[in-house]
Amino acid sequence: MNGKVCLITGGTDGIGKAAAYGLAVQGARLLVHGRDPDKGARAVADLKARSGNPAIEFLPADFSSLEEVRRLAAAIIERAPRIDVLVNNAGAIYMKRAVSKDGYEKTFAVNHLAPFLLTHLLLDALKAGGQSRVVTTASNAHRRAKIPFDDLQLTRQYSPMGAYAISKLANILFTRALAKRLQDDTHVTATCLHPGFVRTNFGGNNAADMSPWMGRIFSFISRFARTPEKGAETVIYLASSPEVEGASGGYYFDRKPIRPTAAGEDDNAAERLWQVSEQLVGIAGAVPAR
Repeated sequence: MNGKVCLITGGTDGIGKAAAYGLAVQGARLLVHGRDPDKGARAVADLKARSGNPAIEFLPADFSSLEEVRRLAAAIIERAPRIDVLVNNAGAIYMKRAVSKDGYEKTFAVNHLAPFLLTHLLLDALKAGGQSRVVTTASNAHRRAKIPFDDLQLTRQYSPMGAYAISKLANILFTRALAKRLQDDTHVTATCLHPGFVRTNFGGNNAADMSPWMGRIFSFISRFARTPEKGAETVIYLASSPEVEGASGGYYFDRKPIRPTAAGEDDNAAERLWQVSEQLVGIAGAVPAR
């Protein structure tokens, strides 16, 4: 990875930070995204000290705002007109239904619409990188979901895990649709993964909304979770390994391809979601289907 430019969203904690370290020690130049500038500064300082790699920079953005995603993309392109790896790792879960700054259900906005728009805005930089890769952190939580096209904003019924599952299914369908769009005239690949159940600060923003019993449940089950380093192994593998060079459209777990649910292999749903997502982020028709 010497000299290769890697962007990791949600890279200041948990899986993202562990993946950033794994790529930093391989010599990559890292652009690390996060929401909190103070936390980002601390994370970058720690990554530099532990990896011995000085080529690490923090870039802030709140993924609940599409305008901030656009500003982030512009800042990235200014610093790196060529990108070799984009890791779409940032994500969130919300105990109560909330809406983004653009008026969309917040889980769907942060976990799907933000990386969808960011990837689109960085496509030219990815194509300039040659054998570039887009790696998206999905989840086996998708196995309980179908895309509710008649109520994407979950106005009729909301549950935190239901919304999260839908967003993770969206990540898988996005990867399939993106891979098909890139297969003919680029060397850019798109893959996604299930990191396993990982012990991170994921969901920490919901502490005030959790009941005491739910907090105890989260604390108990976290004892059986993987470390962030273990969860990051497949991210690092898909971002850097020569074994998956040219592989595109797949869903991986523990560095091996696995099959998602039938809903995760529904190309009609993937195409419909792509078109709806283009409209929601304001880029309709920008990347036609092949």
